[in-house]
Amino acid sequence: MSIDQPTRRVIALAPMPPEKSAYALARYSRSPDSIEDSLRWVHGHSSEKFWDQFYFDYGHASIADLGHVIICFEDISELAAIRLEDEPLWDGQAKSSRYQNFASGGWFVPDSIRGTETEGTYHGILRSLAEIYRLLHKPLTQFISEREPRPESIKPADYQRTIAARAFDVTRYLLPLAARTNVGQVVSIRTLEKQITRLLSSQLPELRSIGDELKDACQRSPVNLWGELGGQPGAQEPLAPTLARHATSNEYQASVYQDLARYAKDALLGTGLDQPASWGEPTPVDLIEPHDPLDELVTTLLYRVSHAPYRSLLAVVRTWAEKQKQEAIDVAMSTRGPYDELIKEFRSGYAFTFDVLMDIGGWRDMHRHRRCQQIQQNFTTLHGYEVPPPLVQAGLDQEYRQAMDAVRSDIEQLKKASAEGSLYATPFGFKVRCLFKMDYAEAEYIARLRSGVKGHWSYRTIAWLMKQKIAARYPSLGDRIQATSPDIEDTLTR
Repeated sequence: MSIDQPTRRVIALAPMPPEKSAYALARYSRSPDSIEDSLRWVHGHSSEKFWDQFYFDYGHASIADLGHVIICFEDISELAAIRLEDEPLWDGQAKSSRYQNFASGGWFVPDSIRGTETEGTYHGILRSLAEIYRLLHKPLTQFISEREPRPESIKPADYQRTIAARAFDVTRYLLPLAARTNVGQVVSIRTLEKQITRLLSSQLPELRSIGDELKDACQRSPVNLWGELGGQPGAQEPLAPTLARHATSNEYQASVYQDLARYAKDALLGTGLDQPASWGEPTPVDLIEPHDPLDELVTTLLYRVSHAPYRSLLAVVRTWAEKQKQEAIDVAMSTRGPYDELIKEFRSGYAFTFDVLMDIGGWRDMHRHRRCQQIQQNFTTLHGYEVPPPLVQAGLDQEYRQAMDAVRSDIEQLKKASAEGSLYATPFGFKVRCLFKMDYAEAEYIARLRSGVKGHWSYRTIAWLMKQKIAARYPSLGDRIQATSPDIEDTLTR
């Protein structure tokens, strides 16, 4: 006697409000019902009650991974865009400074300096950057065009776009963190809640305001332009009202880095690590040898709130007694609540730890890699700035250096009146230090992908050096990485 087999089905569902879809899929996993029956059930029951009970009361956080949202942020600063993208589980794209003119987009002005004399100083810095940005683009475009004439195989329009992009690769070094940009993201509502909490807990007023606006957007009906264009207008349910009602600032996140900064200032007093002169010759990429997990954790905590190289901080930490190392960890956990996740500096134990010093613009592209842990130090002018090679080749580097030297001096003066303003005024050409912790698969991926000829020379150099550092320490692993030397160029490949 034959036994009938169930008929296999693969079903695609139309988009639903994220809290409803998460409710439906959560119930689907907890009952024998078909997805259609689960949807009918959810349609007739309150999702708000479900969320309050299971997500917020019982802590079933994975439920929120089942609902996704599309959120767009327009006319925010580049600095805010960077912080939006700090989520490890994040999918999105920011307006690219490699392919468009950013000089006409305007600048973000912190509320704290509006209407003051400091605002005039701030605008003066940004105007000087914008002027050099515009002045350099035309001669750069001409230089690159003469060096790389259009081959017959490339259409004129494609060629002009490529040449313009290569010129923007250079001039974007003059863009400040105050430059306005747009960001689009697709995230789960679990990630969205974390993002809102992190923004509301920030020390930066712009980010707190964005957090408030993000909460407000979750409580409103989403824009339904696509439906209207398709002839399906109609009122939409609020995006994620229950989540928005519960998302608040977090005391632990709001205070932990300030606590660590105060601790580090005292703990490193007398070591010389608070002075750039003691850091030695800057190294773009330093592969740190494996070391004690406790030393790694303490060094990482200090690294986050200082500007010193990881290796120098590690040398100091290794001289500490066990009690002092535990004190550093206590500071990082003292305000932690029972439901707070540890800050990302605790994500340690990776086989490959790179201390990278590179320009902010190139780092913006490296920042996209999420299969690794990134611990970024605060933006500063202390590390100096990069000079793009094409500027030297075109004989235009003197104008650039003069502009950047003047801006650095102006920023240091501005910092005395407004640390917030000086942060936003910092151009992409200045260097930032960031720790990248990863496994071998991610190291191979970054070195292979980012060293390719389509990329920007800044991160191409960093990716190539990562491969070289691995090959020097682990030859059998490094030799398997198919990276491309930055000496190999193909300007017209995109």
